Order: sequence, then structure tokens, then C-alpha cells
Amino acid sequence: MKQAMTKNLYALSAVVALGGATLAAPTPASAEVSGNISVVSNYVLRGITSAMENNGTAVQGGLDWGHSSGIYAGYWGSSLSYADASGDPDAPYAESGFENDFYAGYAGSIGDFSYDVGAIYYYYMSIDDADAPELAASVGWGPVSLGAKYLLDDVVWGNEGDTYITLSGGAPLPAGFSFGATLGYYLYTDEGEFISATENDSAFRHLDLSLSHPIGDTGADMSITYVVGGEDRDGNEQEDTVVLGLSYGFDAM
Repeated sequence: MKQAMTKNLYALSAVVALGGATLAAPTPASAEVSGNISVVSNYVLRGITSAMENNGTAVQGGLDWGHSSGIYAGYWGSSLSYADASGDPDAPYAESGFENDFYAGYAGSIGDFSYDVGAIYYYYMSIDDADAPELAASVGWGPVSLGAKYLLDDVVWGNEGDTYITLSGGAPLPAGFSFGATLGYYLYTDEGEFISATENDSAFRHLDLSLSHPIGDTGADMSITYVVGGEDRDGNEQEDTVVLGLSYGFDAM
């Protein structure tokens, strides 16, 4: 659940903004709308492979509106099909549904320095006690960015105050390939309404290593991501896994 600051091909989410500017009224000439759609072999969010968001093929997509002032808003969604590690059909994650992420914020840059601050709201269809808002912010220098997300409510997938920290970067490679990496780390709140106790105060969560390449002149990209699993909040070691992806981005306006 919970899509992130940067959306890669198997998880994705959005990020948000650091204000302080005078906002001009949007005009059609200074605003853009873009979209994306993808199919991934598994939806592994934030390194959790023991209870994937979708343990089979997932269809994902979204729309983004961005204004030249730096304001943006968007939507991203994914099909869900949980595989509960215990095999209990009544467990919170042993069900299917659909994830909807609504986000807005402000982003800007000064030379090679960039910043992004705002909020995300996660709304789940057919999944109980999972809807919640999250604050998100990031700073970057060139191709490297440091981000954080702060959960604002107790849900079945986290406690209020849980903080997800990421360090991301990427680089072009020869022959049209691109490489990307995201390191994820968690700071956990001990007790919440749905999660009564937490083994770890903090833990390395995952390392994603991705390789992508355009598919000719189609506008589509293929990718492969190797997920190095860390630990969840209960100290359970997550297995390494591989996620294959196919994505297509387009301008809607």
C-alpha cells in the first residue's frame, strides 16, 4: 500500500512540496497534464515481499497536473491482491481491492538543488481500516534525492508517526539503458489502534536496483528491478525478489 515520493514501476506514489511563493492563477498556457500506465509482475511496496500489495500481475496508472508556478496535483492507482504469509483467509492482508492515491504539493529548484513538499491521501476500495493521509517532503542535488513520509493516522499497515526515509539516485547507461536505486529505511511508532506492538524502533527496509530501456520508438519502457529485502516492523526478514515492468507515459494536454 502507500505509494511514494518517487514512483518506480512497481510501487509507486507521489511526493509533495515546500511552499513560500506567491501563487498565480493557473492558465491553460502554463499548465500541463500527463499520464502513465504500467503492468508489473508484482506490486512490492517499500520492500515488503512477505505480504505483497499484489502477488500477481498488477495494473497501475495515473494522471498528473503541473503548473509553471510549481503547484501540482495528481492521482495514481493500482490493482491489489494480497498474499497473507500466515495463510489465514481472515487476516487483514488476505483480500483483494484497489489502491487510490491522491496527492498535491509544491516543487521547485534553485540551480542543481531541488525541493518538494506536500501530502498524499491513500483510499482503498474493499480494504478496511487502510485509508490515511501522509505528509511527504524531499530535497535533491542533481540526480540524488533524500525524502521522508510521515503517516498521520493509525491504519492496518502502519501507526501514526511512522516515518519512511528514502535515498534515491539514477544515471544513464550506454545503449539507451538507465539505472536507478532507492534505499528505504523506517522509523516505527511502537503502538497504534491496529498494530499493538512493534519489535523494531527503526530498521533497514529495502534496496531497489532497477534497469530500464525504451522499447524502440513506441514511447514505452521495459524494466527489471531487484529488491533486496530488509526487515519489517516485527523484525521479519524480507526475501529478495525480482519485479518485471512495462510502462507507457503520455501527455494528456
